[in-house]
Amino acid sequence: MTERIVIVGAGVAGATAAKTLRAEGYSGRIVLVGAEDGPPYRRPMVSKEMLAGVAVERRALLESAESWRDKDIELRTGVTVEDVDTELGRVRLAGGEALGYDRLLLATGARARSLPAPQRNVHTLRGAADVGPLRAAIDAGKSLLIVGGGLIGCEVAATARSLGAEVTVVHAGSAPLDRVAPPSVGSFYRKLHADNGVEILDEVTLTRLEGHEDGVTATARDGRTWAAGVALIAIGSVPDTELAESAGLSVDNGILVDERYRTSAPEVYAAGDVANRFDPDLGAHERTEHWNSALSQGAAAARAMLGKPVARQDVSWGWSTQYGLNLQFAGRLRHDDDFVLRGTLAEPNFTVLALRRRRLVGAVAIARPSDIRAARELIGHGAVLDLVAWSDESLDLAELVSRHRVGAAQG
Repeated sequence: MTERIVIVGAGVAGATAAKTLRAEGYSGRIVLVGAEDGPPYRRPMVSKEMLAGVAVERRALLESAESWRDKDIELRTGVTVEDVDTELGRVRLAGGEALGYDRLLLATGARARSLPAPQRNVHTLRGAADVGPLRAAIDAGKSLLIVGGGLIGCEVAATARSLGAEVTVVHAGSAPLDRVAPPSVGSFYRKLHADNGVEILDEVTLTRLEGHEDGVTATARDGRTWAAGVALIAIGSVPDTELAESAGLSVDNGILVDERYRTSAPEVYAAGDVANRFDPDLGAHERTEHWNSALSQGAAAARAMLGKPVARQDVSWGWSTQYGLNLQFAGRLRHDDDFVLRGTLAEPNFTVLALRRRRLVGAVAIARPSDIRAARELIGHGAVLDLVAWSDESLDLAELVSRHRVGAAQG
């Protein structure tokens, strides 16, 4: 009988895995199952181009419908997987159909963190289906209160402001974008939003958020209150492990997998936002939620399922576009790192490097994509320099990459 690989989750990790299987010469059946109604698309566009209403379908889709057929990948959208039987090697779809598998990839992603119970005029934004209700509220002239100052919260604030909405952002952190950027860059973005009419309030802990017929009311621990026509909860996401848990897989902040993306069950793999992967270099498990990480993990998991070598995981990186400025970030920085500024924060053209015991561990940049490309490689090499050397702009980061390559070859 023909082999079958089933992939649950049609986001970038699952879709990339399906395409990689074919590219690597797999000739068996591939079934890609997605719970969302439409074909796989570029999720980062949800908070920007899709919400703004300027997304072009051919750019939003990962592949055309014809391309999936040409690759002989059976794409099933709008289909929910009810459970996984790892002993019998099969998944059961909503409606009762059972699909046997020889290997299974779980790429179920993550879901938006929300309030305990749904409330009127309170939204989350994770997928394409969430765009319509939020955009309708903005088009109706409703003011917007965003709870959360991370990537999604700040991107939606910029997009909604471009649509003419009155926007306020409240969040618990000490600076916006504090999960991916140092406080100095957060301050730059607070001013950027203020210059565009958006107030971002730091260190706000809400004790109550009530949605009612006329709008929403938020109350902070210190007694301050905010009223708006609609609220967006943008306080991060949680890995969607429900299916894995019901199947008895090992789960801890995601589905636990080894360096080859294998779960605790035989012939069952996991990749993308839902996977908490063991990194041999770190000696620990790590879960990432960036688009590029999910893409590379989907490709790596496909090769692992075919018994092929898995390349070392790339240094994670991502981006955000707000008010026409493109922010890129790489690595894993902490607020207690040493930060080195290349350029000036007075202009949207700079790089901030994060050092830990002189070792480069992270980078954030605006309008300097070549710096981020170089920084990713230097982070991977574990490059070490003193603070003065890193801040010297006459020392080109790309040249440092060349030096490290030469040193590694000679070593």
